[in-house]
Amino acid sequence: MRFTIRHEIRNRLRVHLPMKRMTFRQADTLEYYLKRFEEIGEVRVYERTADAVIVYRCGRERAIRILQEFSFDAVQAPEKVHEASGRELSAMYFDRVATAVVLHYGKRLILPFSVRRIWVMLKTVKYAWRGLKTIKNRRLQVELLDAAAIAAAVLTGDYKTASSVMFLLKIGDTLEEWTHKRSVDDLARRMSLNIDQVWLVTDTGEVLVDSSEVGCGDRVVVRMGNMIPFDGEVVEGEAMVNQASMTGESVAVCKDPGKSVFAGTVVEDGALTIRVTQTEGCGRFDKIVKMIEESEKLKSSLESRAERLADRLVPYTFLASGLTWLVSRNVTKAVSVLMVDYSCALKMAMPISVLSAIKEASEYGITVKGGKFLEAAAFADTIVFDKTGTLTKAQPTVVKVVPFNGESEDELLRQAACLEEHFPHSVARAVVDAALRRGLLHDELHTNVEYIVAHGIASEIEEERAVIGSYHFVFEDEGVIIPEEERERFDSLPDAYSHLYFAKNGQLAACILIEDPMREEAASMVEKLKTLGFSHIVMMTGDSARTAARLAAQAGISEYYAEVLPEDKAGYIERARREGRKVIMVGDGINDSPALSASDAGIAISEGAEIARQIADITISSSNLYSIVVLREISTRLMRRIRLHYRTIVGFNTALIGLGIAGLVSPAASAMLHNGSTVALGLKSMTRLLPDDRYC
Repeated sequence: MRFTIRHEIRNRLRVHLPMKRMTFRQADTLEYYLKRFEEIGEVRVYERTADAVIVYRCGRERAIRILQEFSFDAVQAPEKVHEASGRELSAMYFDRVATAVVLHYGKRLILPFSVRRIWVMLKTVKYAWRGLKTIKNRRLQVELLDAAAIAAAVLTGDYKTASSVMFLLKIGDTLEEWTHKRSVDDLARRMSLNIDQVWLVTDTGEVLVDSSEVGCGDRVVVRMGNMIPFDGEVVEGEAMVNQASMTGESVAVCKDPGKSVFAGTVVEDGALTIRVTQTEGCGRFDKIVKMIEESEKLKSSLESRAERLADRLVPYTFLASGLTWLVSRNVTKAVSVLMVDYSCALKMAMPISVLSAIKEASEYGITVKGGKFLEAAAFADTIVFDKTGTLTKAQPTVVKVVPFNGESEDELLRQAACLEEHFPHSVARAVVDAALRRGLLHDELHTNVEYIVAHGIASEIEEERAVIGSYHFVFEDEGVIIPEEERERFDSLPDAYSHLYFAKNGQLAACILIEDPMREEAASMVEKLKTLGFSHIVMMTGDSARTAARLAAQAGISEYYAEVLPEDKAGYIERARREGRKVIMVGDGINDSPALSASDAGIAISEGAEIARQIADITISSSNLYSIVVLREISTRLMRRIRLHYRTIVGFNTALIGLGIAGLVSPAASAMLHNGSTVALGLKSMTRLLPDDRYC
């Protein structure tokens, strides 16, 4: 690709392509291409000017070579990249604001006063009608206040003020709509499907394939804890399916042959074979957007209180205006009071602050499903961590396979991987990855597999019952026997590792030793959370007490619980909430789902089980637990911003009303100051809460 360098500083280039402007698809394609390289950090593509800004982590020559190797003809961005782009939306609203500004000031330069007066009077009718419609609700709302202010200005012959008020109202409404829609769309895109591979039913059995290879009419298998990848019809099996992403209802529904299922819903219990009826364009994104926009979860209690206060203050503004006229008999003073209201600024600044915070959090790999949960993250005093895959690394590894039945390590690992590959858990992935590293093919050896939450997996291999899982499940629930001659070797298994037990036909076949080291950032993250106000930091695990004690000490956690079941985690959280504490739960597995639901805000690890991510209120990137620290800082700064905006709005507008009553400001100046401050607060609400380099 040919280009010219417009500007350059250390590790940063601004380049210009030889064209007047790029299409939205071209800009998306260039951005997609550049972000694929690890050497390239931040990328910004400006379609209007055909410019691109890149921040690179490599040598200058390498960065330039990457740009030179690009071609619009050679690079094909996936369709989902274009679907997920907010570029066209931003351009549309930018044009709308620019057009409004040009028309407003252009009319003053071109049209004579008589024509502008007629134009203002016609527009006044629209605002008056909008205000009168609110009376049907038997409530005095801000729309009626706006209509009264504009009508009063027109009746007193102050057409310039009326025009300015309508212009500022339009700009404010557009900016609010723009920020709201952009933030909601960003949130919806992060909640949308991200399924790379599925189990496809073929003549020879189940095969793991890329989701892009599946077409209408194909059959796919979805097991417990996994997300349904496509719209379809159940042809085999029975399961309870959580449809919260589609309907907003968290109660699972039963699905059996003949019933329809939808992409993005999650199998809570059971397994389904689904005949795919739609692979693309199923409208899931639109449905999520609708669900978010209609959901009260977007509103924090501070935001809701501010909006209720805004509506309650409208009658008092009318009262102040009426009293001003009765006392002074001065229409100008009364109109000056009408030009000011608290509602407009409160209703604009608060939602934009929340949605902008959600957008900023997403830049750090944090997906928040509503302002309510940012508020919970800000005020929480207790945080509960699951151990495996959460405080420990998301990618545990198999250290050794210890046989107890005479079979080889490789054969036992192959059989274990055959069972584990169907289920979304970090330990299961460790077993499958270990088999792959050894080059062990683990074709379907078993019959239908059954997943027992927080315990393990049961199936049949060569007509023998096979189970794999925890000590409690294998030895206590299943009654597996340890060969007497192997008892001493079993008792000497090292405690430094987590143990995964594999048994066949009622006898222990192998113990798989899993190395599950603490994340490097865990200790510093825990220490930071203490300084940020968490008085209770708790670890809960199904592992042995000895393993739990060792890992808790490494992380600096004094309160921990070992050998717990899912109901134990949820029970602890419910007790803590009854005691008046605000609780956050952090987990990644199916067994964490009850606790995630019970908490004030549930946080799921992005690479954890689908059901955990679906139930959770917040999802964080699995790469670094410091995301929780970032979340806490963003949420606390958001609450401070909301309080500051509240005090600013009430103080500034009260002062304007006082100046209007005193006759120190004209209606035009009052309208300009009020609406100008509203737009300024809206723009301030869109700014970042954290410094750009805070957590780079």
